[in-house]
Amino acid sequence: MSSPIISVRHLGKRYRLGAALGHDTLRDQLMHAARSVASLFQNHGQSAAPDRAEEDLWALRNVSFEVQPGEVVGIIGRNGAGKSTLLKILSQITEPTEGEIYIRGRIASLLEVGTGFHPELTGRENIFLNGVILGMSQAEIKSRFDDIVAFSEIGKFLDTPVKRYSSGMYTRLAFAVAAHLQPEILVVDEVLAVGDAQFQKKCLNKMEDIGQRGRTIFFVSHNISAITRICQRVIWIHNGNIMKDGPAGEVASAYLNSGLGTCAERTWGTDMTPPGNGMVKLLRVRVCTQDGKTTESIDIRQPVGIEIEYEVLTPGKVLVPNYHFYNEEGICIFISVATDEECRKKPRLKGIYKSTAWVPGNFLAEGRLTVGTAITTFQPFEVHFYERDAVAVTIFDTQTGDTARGDFAGNLPGVVRPLLRWQTEVIGVS
Repeated sequence: MSSPIISVRHLGKRYRLGAALGHDTLRDQLMHAARSVASLFQNHGQSAAPDRAEEDLWALRNVSFEVQPGEVVGIIGRNGAGKSTLLKILSQITEPTEGEIYIRGRIASLLEVGTGFHPELTGRENIFLNGVILGMSQAEIKSRFDDIVAFSEIGKFLDTPVKRYSSGMYTRLAFAVAAHLQPEILVVDEVLAVGDAQFQKKCLNKMEDIGQRGRTIFFVSHNISAITRICQRVIWIHNGNIMKDGPAGEVASAYLNSGLGTCAERTWGTDMTPPGNGMVKLLRVRVCTQDGKTTESIDIRQPVGIEIEYEVLTPGKVLVPNYHFYNEEGICIFISVATDEECRKKPRLKGIYKSTAWVPGNFLAEGRLTVGTAITTFQPFEVHFYERDAVAVTIFDTQTGDTARGDFAGNLPGVVRPLLRWQTEVIGVS
C-alpha cells in the first residue's frame, strides 16, 4: 500500500470559554484595547466585575485516521460535532491543541463564503492569486482559466471586485477555482448549500469526476444521499470524537438510525392535538423495516414500510388510509391508497387500527423522502386529516453491483430506480 496522503494522530482542539483569547492580528489588538477602555467607563465608580469562570471545550479529542491518495471521504455528524473544526485544521487555518497531522500534497479548501479571496480584487485577479498560493505557474493557471470561468457562470462580472458579489456568485467562483486548479486534496464544507439546487448538482457531479481522477476529497454535508453517492468512506463525528469510520453506506445507516438524523417516527400523545376530526384521529406514524424496527434509512435493495396507527371515534364510515411520497425537490413521486378489503369496503367500528404499506426494494431512487399521510372517505369524498410531512426516510444506494446502479458510480437521475430484468441473446457473431 502507498504512503497515506493524510495522517492524523491523537488530534485535539480545545477552546477556553470565558478566557482571554490570544490577539494574533492588529485588528484583534485594537478590538481588545477598545473593549478595555469601554469597560473602564462602564465600571467607573464601581468595583470591578469578577472574571468569568474559565471552562474548557474540546471541539475535537483523540481523533486519529489515515487517508490514502485518491480516497473520497465524507464527514457527517450533528451541528457542533466538530466537523468544521477538523476541516479547518486540515486546511491549516486553525492550529490543533494536541496531536499531529502529516499532509503530503497541496490542499484547496472551500469552507466559508469569503474564505480565500481578497475582497478588493476582481474575480479574474483572485483566480490568479489562488493559483499562485497553490504553487502553480502562470501558464498552468491560464490553461485552466476558461474552464473556471465557464463553470462559475460569472463571466459577466469577471472584472468586478468580489466584494460586490452575492453569496451565490462568490460560492460559484470559489468552488470553480478550488475544483479546477487541481490540488492533490480538495476540502469542501457545507458551503455548497448557499448555491441554487442546479448548481449544487453541478458541484456534486464535478466532485465525482475529481474523485474518479484519483484526487483526494474531504466532503462535509448534512445531505446523506450526496455523501453516500460521492464517498466510498465516511467518518461520523459526535461530540468531538470519531463514532464510526468505514464504508459509506454502513456508517450513514448507523448515523441515521442513531436518532441523530431525520425523523422516522412521530407520536401524538394525550397532551397534543393530533391531526383528525370527530370521525378519526392520527396517533402515530413511523418508517419500519421487515423485522419491525423503526428506521431512518434503508438500503435501496430492502423493502421499507410506512405504518400508521389511528383511532376511529365515530363508527359507520369507510375510511381509506393513503400515503404521499415526495423527493428532496418537493416533487410528488407517487400516492399509494389502501386497497385491501378491510379498508375499501367495510365501514369501521370504533377502535384503534394500524395500517402499513410496503414499498419494495430496488424501486425508490436514492435520496431523502418525506411521506405525508391522510385518511379519506371516497363516497361521499371527505378528507378527515392530511399530515403533509409526517415522517422521512433516507434511501441509500451501494456500489456492490447488485442494484440498478450496477457498476456505474456517477449521477443517476430519476425519481425511481427499479431493478428491471434484462435479457441479452446472441443473434449472430462475425
